[in-house]
Amino acid sequence: MRNHLFAFIAGLLMSIGITYSQMIDPIKVKAFLDVLGNWDPTLLVVMVSALITYGIGFALIRKRTKPVFAPKFHLPEKRDVDRPLVVGSVLFGAGWGLVGYCPGPAMAALLAGSLGTLGFVAAMLLGFVLAGKFPLPAGTK
Repeated sequence: MRNHLFAFIAGLLMSIGITYSQMIDPIKVKAFLDVLGNWDPTLLVVMVSALITYGIGFALIRKRTKPVFAPKFHLPEKRDVDRPLVVGSVLFGAGWGLVGYCPGPAMAALLAGSLGTLGFVAAMLLGFVLAGKFPLPAGTK
């Protein structure tokens, strides 16, 4: 139960942060991505701040022998750049650029009740289901 509480608190903090920084506003995100047009670099501050926070946090956890609320760390072991990673990255970037949402901000923006946001989240969830139903064949890279 305690793990769920801390996961909820972490998710709530992220939701508040991305809402406050306007990362849930597709117009703001698209303006950030428009580097050849009317570029709005303000979201760069949010991203750099997140990277700094992550870097400090990762450095701190590497000094621990185990996490506070789990028996062991679950760090990524895979380091190779393969076809699924590249294709997934391209699809993620294309979706982000086309609609101005990625999964986290879209979920945070659901409370606004926009039909566009609801449509995006529905399509995203359908994509999750389809990805689970139609995984890449074993050994595909």
